[in-house]
Amino acid sequence: MIYCSNPKAQYISHKEEIDAAITKVLNDGRYILGREVESFESEFANYIGVSFGVGVGNGTEAIHLALKACNIGPHDEVITVSHTAVATVAAIELSGATPVFVDICLDNYLMDPSRIEEKVTSHTKAIIPVHIYGHPADMDPIMAIANKYNLIVIEDCAQAHGAEYKGKKVGSMGHLSCFSFYPTKNLGAIGDGGMVVTNSPSLNTRCKLLREYGWEERYISKIRGWNTRLDELQAAILRIKLKHLDHDNNLRKQIAGVYNNTITSKLITIPPGKGNADPVYHLYVIRLKERDELLSFLTENGISALIHYPVPVHLQPAYVSKYSLEVTERIAGEILSLPIYPELGMNEVSKIVETINSFKREIND
Repeated sequence: MIYCSNPKAQYISHKEEIDAAITKVLNDGRYILGREVESFESEFANYIGVSFGVGVGNGTEAIHLALKACNIGPHDEVITVSHTAVATVAAIELSGATPVFVDICLDNYLMDPSRIEEKVTSHTKAIIPVHIYGHPADMDPIMAIANKYNLIVIEDCAQAHGAEYKGKKVGSMGHLSCFSFYPTKNLGAIGDGGMVVTNSPSLNTRCKLLREYGWEERYISKIRGWNTRLDELQAAILRIKLKHLDHDNNLRKQIAGVYNNTITSKLITIPPGKGNADPVYHLYVIRLKERDELLSFLTENGISALIHYPVPVHLQPAYVSKYSLEVTERIAGEILSLPIYPELGMNEVSKIVETINSFKREIND
Protein backbone atom coordinates (compact mmCIF):
# COMPACT_ATOMS: atom_id res chain seq x y z
CA MET A 1 0.00 0.00 0.00
CA ILE A 2 1.21 3.48 -0.86
CA TYR A 3 0.09 5.70 2.01
CA CYS A 4 -1.25 9.23 1.61
CA SER A 5 1.08 10.36 4.41
CA ASN A 6 3.66 8.49 6.49
CA PRO A 7 4.99 10.20 9.65
CA LYS A 8 6.93 7.09 10.64
CA ALA A 9 9.00 7.38 7.46
CA GLN A 10 10.11 10.85 8.50
CA TYR A 11 11.10 9.61 11.95
CA ILE A 12 13.18 6.88 10.34
CA SER A 13 14.86 9.38 8.00
CA HIS A 14 16.03 11.50 10.98
CA LYS A 15 16.12 8.66 13.54
CA GLU A 16 19.66 9.05 14.84
CA GLU A 17 19.31 12.79 15.50
CA ILE A 18 15.84 12.45 17.01
CA ASP A 19 16.82 9.59 19.29
CA ALA A 20 19.81 11.56 20.54
CA ALA A 21 17.62 14.61 21.21
CA ILE A 22 15.08 12.52 23.15
CA THR A 23 17.82 10.89 25.22
CA LYS A 24 19.26 14.29 26.09
CA VAL A 25 15.90 15.51 27.40
CA LEU A 26 15.38 12.35 29.41
CA ASN A 27 18.80 12.71 30.98
CA ASP A 28 18.36 16.42 31.70
CA GLY A 29 15.29 15.76 33.83
CA ARG A 30 13.37 18.94 32.88
CA TYR A 31 10.29 17.89 30.94
CA ILE A 32 8.00 20.97 30.88
CA LEU A 33 8.89 24.51 29.63
CA GLY A 34 12.64 24.10 29.78
CA ARG A 35 15.55 24.92 27.52
CA GLU A 36 14.30 22.88 24.56
CA VAL A 37 10.99 24.75 24.42
CA GLU A 38 12.69 28.13 24.83
CA SER A 39 15.20 27.31 22.08
CA PHE A 40 12.56 26.00 19.71
CA GLU A 41 10.33 29.02 20.26
CA SER A 42 13.21 31.31 19.34
CA GLU A 43 14.41 29.21 16.39
CA PHE A 44 10.95 28.78 14.88
CA ALA A 45 10.05 32.46 15.29
CA ASN A 46 13.31 33.36 13.57
CA TYR A 47 12.54 30.92 10.75
CA ILE A 48 9.12 32.50 10.21
CA GLY A 49 10.59 36.01 10.41
CA VAL A 50 8.86 37.24 13.57
CA SER A 51 10.03 38.24 17.02
CA PHE A 52 8.27 35.80 19.35
CA GLY A 53 6.95 32.27 19.58
CA VAL A 54 4.86 30.63 22.30
CA GLY A 55 4.76 26.83 22.32
CA VAL A 56 1.40 25.28 23.18
CA GLY A 57 -0.31 21.90 23.33
CA ASN A 58 -1.70 21.72 19.79
CA GLY A 59 -2.87 23.78 16.84
CA THR A 60 -6.44 24.17 18.09
CA GLU A 61 -5.17 25.58 21.36
CA ALA A 62 -2.87 27.92 19.43
CA ILE A 63 -5.89 29.57 17.77
CA HIS A 64 -7.86 29.55 21.03
CA LEU A 65 -4.94 31.20 22.83
CA ALA A 66 -4.49 33.81 20.09
CA LEU A 67 -8.17 34.77 20.28
CA LYS A 68 -8.15 35.04 24.07
CA ALA A 69 -4.94 37.08 23.96
CA CYS A 70 -6.88 39.61 21.88
CA ASN A 71 -9.79 39.58 24.34
CA ILE A 72 -12.10 38.03 21.75
CA GLY A 73 -15.00 36.15 23.32
CA PRO A 74 -18.79 36.08 23.74
CA HIS A 75 -20.80 38.43 21.49
CA ASP A 76 -17.81 38.80 19.14
CA GLU A 77 -17.68 37.48 15.57
CA VAL A 78 -14.71 35.98 13.76
CA ILE A 79 -14.69 35.70 9.97
CA THR A 80 -13.18 32.50 8.56
CA VAL A 81 -13.84 29.73 6.03
CA SER A 82 -15.88 26.55 6.26
CA HIS A 83 -13.45 24.66 4.02
CA THR A 84 -10.93 23.88 6.73
CA ALA A 85 -10.18 21.36 9.44
CA VAL A 86 -12.90 21.63 12.07
CA ALA A 87 -10.17 22.70 14.53
CA THR A 88 -10.27 26.25 13.16
CA VAL A 89 -13.93 26.63 14.05
CA ALA A 90 -13.71 24.64 17.28
CA ALA A 91 -11.09 27.11 18.53
CA ILE A 92 -13.35 30.08 17.75
CA GLU A 93 -16.19 28.49 19.68
CA LEU A 94 -13.88 27.63 22.58
CA SER A 95 -13.23 31.35 22.94
CA GLY A 96 -16.97 32.00 23.13
CA ALA A 97 -17.01 33.92 19.84
CA THR A 98 -19.21 33.17 16.82
CA PRO A 99 -17.69 31.93 13.54
CA VAL A 100 -18.89 33.77 10.43
CA PHE A 101 -18.18 31.93 7.18
CA VAL A 102 -17.15 33.35 3.83
CA ASP A 103 -16.85 31.35 0.63
CA ILE A 104 -13.62 30.36 -1.06
CA CYS A 105 -12.11 30.85 -4.52
CA LEU A 106 -12.71 28.02 -6.98
CA ASP A 107 -9.19 28.15 -8.38
CA ASN A 108 -7.28 27.72 -5.10
CA TYR A 109 -9.81 26.75 -2.36
CA LEU A 110 -8.69 29.70 -0.19
CA MET A 111 -10.66 32.53 1.45
CA ASP A 112 -12.16 34.81 -1.18
CA PRO A 113 -11.19 38.34 -0.11
CA SER A 114 -14.00 39.83 -2.19
CA ARG A 115 -16.54 38.13 0.10
CA ILE A 116 -15.20 39.48 3.38
CA GLU A 117 -16.53 43.02 3.64
CA GLU A 118 -20.16 41.98 3.26
CA LYS A 119 -19.76 39.87 6.42
CA VAL A 120 -18.27 42.63 8.59
CA THR A 121 -20.61 43.90 11.33
CA SER A 122 -20.23 45.91 14.51
CA HIS A 123 -19.53 42.59 16.28
CA THR A 124 -16.69 41.54 13.98
CA LYS A 125 -13.36 41.43 15.80
CA ALA A 126 -11.06 39.20 13.73
CA ILE A 127 -10.38 37.40 10.46
CA ILE A 128 -8.80 33.96 10.36
CA PRO A 129 -7.55 33.10 6.84
CA VAL A 130 -6.52 29.46 6.44
CA HIS A 131 -3.46 28.61 4.34
CA ILE A 132 -4.98 25.30 3.37
CA TYR A 133 -3.01 22.47 1.75
CA GLY A 134 0.21 24.49 2.15
CA HIS A 135 -0.88 27.23 -0.27
CA PRO A 136 -0.89 30.81 1.08
CA ALA A 137 -4.09 32.81 1.20
CA ASP A 138 -4.15 36.18 -0.60
CA MET A 139 -2.96 38.21 2.39
CA ASP A 140 -2.65 41.74 0.95
CA PRO A 141 -6.38 42.37 0.42
CA ILE A 142 -7.19 40.54 3.67
CA MET A 143 -4.83 42.80 5.63
CA ALA A 144 -6.21 45.87 3.82
CA ILE A 145 -9.77 45.00 4.89
CA ALA A 146 -8.58 44.31 8.44
CA ASN A 147 -6.87 47.69 8.60
CA LYS A 148 -9.93 49.44 7.19
CA TYR A 149 -12.20 48.03 9.91
CA ASN A 150 -9.62 47.77 12.71
CA LEU A 151 -9.78 43.97 12.84
CA ILE A 152 -7.26 41.45 14.16
CA VAL A 153 -5.84 38.96 11.63
CA ILE A 154 -4.88 35.53 12.96
CA GLU A 155 -3.27 33.35 10.30
CA ASP A 156 -4.08 29.64 10.48
CA CYS A 157 -0.79 28.18 9.26
CA ALA A 158 -1.38 24.60 10.43
CA GLN A 159 -0.74 23.23 6.92
CA ALA A 160 1.79 25.73 5.64
CA HIS A 161 5.10 25.62 7.52
CA GLY A 162 7.60 27.37 5.25
CA ALA A 163 5.17 28.54 2.56
CA GLU A 164 5.70 32.07 1.25
CA TYR A 165 3.47 34.87 -0.02
CA LYS A 166 5.26 37.54 -2.07
CA GLY A 167 8.55 36.53 -0.47
CA LYS A 168 7.26 36.53 3.12
CA LYS A 169 6.74 33.39 5.17
CA VAL A 170 3.15 32.72 6.10
CA GLY A 171 2.78 33.50 9.76
CA SER A 172 4.70 36.77 9.45
CA MET A 173 1.86 38.96 8.14
CA GLY A 174 -0.99 38.68 10.64
CA HIS A 175 -1.13 40.15 14.14
CA LEU A 176 -0.75 36.61 15.44
CA SER A 177 -0.29 33.32 13.60
CA CYS A 178 -0.93 29.76 14.65
CA PHE A 179 0.81 26.51 13.77
CA SER A 180 0.08 22.85 14.43
CA PHE A 181 2.84 20.27 14.79
CA TYR A 182 0.57 17.24 14.41
CA PRO A 183 2.71 14.31 13.17
CA THR A 184 1.57 14.52 9.52
CA LYS A 185 2.31 18.25 9.16
CA ASN A 186 5.25 19.53 7.12
CA LEU A 187 6.89 20.18 10.49
CA GLY A 188 5.46 17.42 12.65
CA ALA A 189 6.13 16.28 16.19
CA ILE A 190 5.84 12.69 17.40
CA GLY A 191 2.66 13.60 19.22
CA ASP A 192 0.75 16.86 19.62
CA GLY A 193 2.14 20.38 19.62
CA GLY A 194 1.44 23.90 18.43
CA MET A 195 2.73 27.47 18.49
CA VAL A 196 1.53 31.05 18.37
CA VAL A 197 3.94 33.54 16.77
CA THR A 198 3.77 37.33 16.76
CA ASN A 199 5.77 40.52 16.44
CA SER A 200 3.88 42.13 19.33
CA PRO A 201 5.68 42.15 22.71
CA SER A 202 2.39 42.70 24.54
CA LEU A 203 0.56 39.87 22.77
CA ASN A 204 3.53 37.58 23.33
CA THR A 205 3.48 38.34 27.06
CA ARG A 206 -0.26 37.77 27.25
CA CYS A 207 -0.02 34.45 25.37
CA LYS A 208 2.67 33.23 27.77
CA LEU A 209 0.53 34.16 30.76
CA LEU A 210 -2.58 32.51 29.36
CA ARG A 211 -0.86 29.23 28.45
CA GLU A 212 0.03 28.49 32.08
CA TYR A 213 -2.75 29.58 34.44
CA GLY A 214 -1.96 33.28 34.09
CA TRP A 215 1.20 32.83 36.17
CA GLU A 216 3.64 35.72 36.13
CA GLU A 217 5.27 34.08 39.12
CA ARG A 218 4.65 30.45 40.06
CA TYR A 219 1.31 29.75 41.75
CA ILE A 220 0.16 33.37 41.44
CA SER A 221 -2.35 33.94 38.63
CA LYS A 222 -2.15 37.50 37.33
CA ILE A 223 -4.96 36.80 34.84
CA ARG A 224 -7.25 33.86 34.25
CA GLY A 225 -5.44 31.32 32.10
CA TRP A 226 -5.31 27.57 31.59
CA ASN A 227 -2.81 24.84 30.78
CA THR A 228 -1.64 24.44 27.19
CA ARG A 229 2.10 23.79 27.07
CA LEU A 230 4.46 22.32 24.50
CA ASP A 231 6.56 19.72 26.30
CA GLU A 232 10.33 19.39 26.19
CA LEU A 233 10.40 16.09 24.30
CA GLN A 234 8.31 17.41 21.43
CA ALA A 235 10.29 20.66 21.32
CA ALA A 236 13.54 18.69 21.09
CA ILE A 237 12.16 16.58 18.23
CA LEU A 238 10.86 19.67 16.42
CA ARG A 239 14.23 21.42 16.73
CA ILE A 240 15.79 18.53 14.81
CA LYS A 241 13.07 18.49 12.18
CA LEU A 242 13.18 22.27 11.74
CA LYS A 243 16.76 21.96 10.47
CA HIS A 244 15.49 19.71 7.67
CA LEU A 245 12.22 21.53 6.91
CA ASP A 246 13.32 23.44 3.81
CA HIS A 247 14.92 20.32 2.35
CA ASP A 248 11.82 18.25 3.06
CA ASN A 249 9.56 20.95 1.61
CA ASN A 250 11.66 20.95 -1.56
CA LEU A 251 11.10 17.20 -1.86
CA ARG A 252 7.36 17.81 -1.61
CA LYS A 253 7.64 20.43 -4.35
CA GLN A 254 9.52 17.98 -6.57
CA ILE A 255 6.78 15.38 -6.16
CA ALA A 256 4.14 18.03 -6.87
CA GLY A 257 6.08 19.01 -9.99
CA VAL A 258 5.96 15.41 -11.25
CA TYR A 259 2.22 15.26 -10.65
CA ASN A 260 1.72 18.62 -12.36
CA ASN A 261 3.68 17.58 -15.43
CA THR A 262 2.60 13.95 -15.85
CA ILE A 263 -1.07 13.69 -14.83
CA THR A 264 -2.65 13.91 -18.25
CA SER A 265 -6.29 13.05 -17.55
CA LYS A 266 -8.56 15.81 -18.80
CA LEU A 267 -11.04 14.80 -16.09
CA ILE A 268 -8.74 16.20 -13.44
CA THR A 269 -8.01 19.73 -12.28
CA ILE A 270 -4.58 19.94 -10.66
CA PRO A 271 -3.62 22.46 -7.92
CA PRO A 272 -3.17 26.11 -8.93
CA GLY A 273 0.08 27.58 -10.19
CA LYS A 274 2.29 29.60 -7.90
CA GLY A 275 1.21 33.15 -8.76
CA ASN A 276 2.25 35.34 -5.82
CA ALA A 277 2.79 32.27 -3.67
CA ASP A 278 5.37 29.60 -3.04
CA PRO A 279 3.31 26.68 -1.67
CA VAL A 280 4.79 23.78 0.31
CA TYR A 281 2.26 21.08 -0.66
CA HIS A 282 1.21 19.78 2.72
CA LEU A 283 -1.40 18.08 0.58
CA TYR A 284 -1.60 17.65 -3.18
CA VAL A 285 -5.30 18.05 -3.94
CA ILE A 286 -6.84 17.33 -7.32
CA ARG A 287 -10.47 17.89 -8.28
CA LEU A 288 -12.81 15.89 -10.52
CA LYS A 289 -16.51 15.09 -10.77
CA GLU A 290 -15.74 11.35 -10.69
CA ARG A 291 -13.89 11.71 -7.36
CA ASP A 292 -15.53 8.76 -5.59
CA GLU A 293 -14.91 6.44 -8.53
CA LEU A 294 -11.25 7.44 -8.70
CA LEU A 295 -10.87 6.99 -4.94
CA SER A 296 -12.18 3.43 -5.21
CA PHE A 297 -9.99 2.75 -8.23
CA LEU A 298 -6.86 3.95 -6.42
CA THR A 299 -7.70 1.86 -3.35
CA GLU A 300 -8.15 -1.24 -5.51
CA ASN A 301 -4.67 -0.59 -6.89
CA GLY A 302 -2.97 -0.26 -3.50
CA ILE A 303 -2.90 3.54 -3.31
CA SER A 304 -4.29 5.37 -0.31
CA ALA A 305 -5.93 8.71 -1.10
CA LEU A 306 -7.98 10.85 1.29
CA ILE A 307 -10.57 13.64 1.18
CA HIS A 308 -9.67 16.91 2.94
CA TYR A 309 -12.46 17.63 3.76
CA PRO A 310 -15.61 15.68 2.77
CA VAL A 311 -18.16 17.79 4.70
CA PRO A 312 -17.70 21.56 5.11
CA VAL A 313 -17.83 22.68 8.73
CA HIS A 314 -21.05 24.68 8.27
CA LEU A 315 -22.86 21.50 7.13
CA GLN A 316 -21.63 19.20 9.92
CA PRO A 317 -24.18 18.15 12.57
CA ALA A 318 -22.44 20.04 15.39
CA TYR A 319 -22.23 23.28 13.39
CA VAL A 320 -25.12 23.17 10.94
CA SER A 321 -25.99 26.74 10.03
CA LYS A 322 -27.95 29.03 7.75
CA TYR A 323 -24.98 29.55 5.45
CA SER A 324 -25.03 28.72 1.77
CA LEU A 325 -21.50 28.61 0.40
CA GLU A 326 -21.70 27.64 -3.26
CA VAL A 327 -18.02 27.06 -4.03
CA THR A 328 -17.25 25.38 -0.71
CA GLU A 329 -20.15 22.97 -1.12
CA ARG A 330 -19.28 22.23 -4.73
CA ILE A 331 -15.63 21.37 -4.22
CA ALA A 332 -16.34 19.18 -1.16
CA GLY A 333 -17.75 16.58 -3.53
CA GLU A 334 -14.86 16.78 -6.01
CA ILE A 335 -11.54 17.06 -4.12
CA LEU A 336 -9.08 14.23 -3.51
CA SER A 337 -5.68 14.28 -1.79
CA LEU A 338 -2.97 12.21 -3.46
CA PRO A 339 -0.02 10.76 -1.54
CA ILE A 340 2.71 13.32 -0.88
CA TYR A 341 5.43 13.35 1.75
CA PRO A 342 9.23 13.79 1.56
CA GLU A 343 10.06 10.10 1.77
CA LEU A 344 7.69 9.05 -1.01
CA GLY A 345 9.78 7.37 -3.70
CA MET A 346 9.68 8.49 -7.33
CA ASN A 347 8.86 4.93 -8.38
CA GLU A 348 5.78 5.17 -6.16
CA VAL A 349 4.92 8.55 -7.63
CA SER A 350 5.16 7.05 -11.11
CA LYS A 351 2.80 4.23 -10.13
CA ILE A 352 0.29 6.75 -8.78
CA VAL A 353 0.42 8.78 -12.00
CA GLU A 354 0.13 5.70 -14.22
CA THR A 355 -2.87 4.49 -12.22
CA ILE A 356 -4.60 7.86 -12.44
CA ASN A 357 -3.96 8.15 -16.17
CA SER A 358 -5.29 4.62 -16.74
CA PHE A 359 -8.46 5.63 -14.90
CA LYS A 360 -9.08 8.06 -17.75
CA ARG A 361 -9.12 5.18 -20.21
CA GLU A 362 -11.52 3.12 -18.10
CA ILE A 363 -13.99 5.99 -17.81
CA ASN A 364 -13.89 6.46 -21.57
CA ASP A 365 -14.29 2.77 -22.38
